[in-house]
Amino acid sequence: MAANTPRHEVDLDRIRRAVREILLAVGEDPEREGLVETPDRVARMYAEVFQGLHQDPRVHLTKLFTQKYDEMVLVKDIRFVSFCEHHLLPVVGQAHVAYIPNGKVVGLSKIPRVIDVLAKRPQMQERLTEELADLLMRELDARGVAVVIEASHSCMTIRGVNKPNASFVTSAVRGAFKERMATRSEVMSLIFGAKN
Repeated sequence: MAANTPRHEVDLDRIRRAVREILLAVGEDPEREGLVETPDRVARMYAEVFQGLHQDPRVHLTKLFTQKYDEMVLVKDIRFVSFCEHHLLPVVGQAHVAYIPNGKVVGLSKIPRVIDVLAKRPQMQERLTEELADLLMRELDARGVAVVIEASHSCMTIRGVNKPNASFVTSAVRGAFKERMATRSEVMSLIFGAKN
């Protein structure tokens, strides 16, 4: 579904009923004191963590500033939380985003806001990486965009293979970062150079 397609609002009552059914299905008593309010808490939590489904990330990129600057702009270590669409478990990570302006720049807080909108959806890291790169390339009319995302996926750290130190890294490069190896090497050095 496209990022700007309107979606229905969150049905909190339906989530409450579903959570109650899950509690029953795993052998719990949803009327137990510690669980009686759990369906409501989970419903409100889902409305919060999936609010990106009802938002258009482009709204954060509408105000650009004319600036004669044609060198790389890099925002590093942007923390985000998402949920894996396969298990609905948390994905916690950081994004590094660079772009080469084409006569216009965007406010510093706008890129993290865009990431929050895209991350607050059931997501795959690969798709998040590409969606972000394509959106910035198009909306900023940039000469190039590079996105690197590093994240820890609960679906692999707390269950399944149980590898708590594993981290998943994805990247997407567009324009000058894809066409010029020196430009790509420069951004990767700026992102990873100090990490050992």
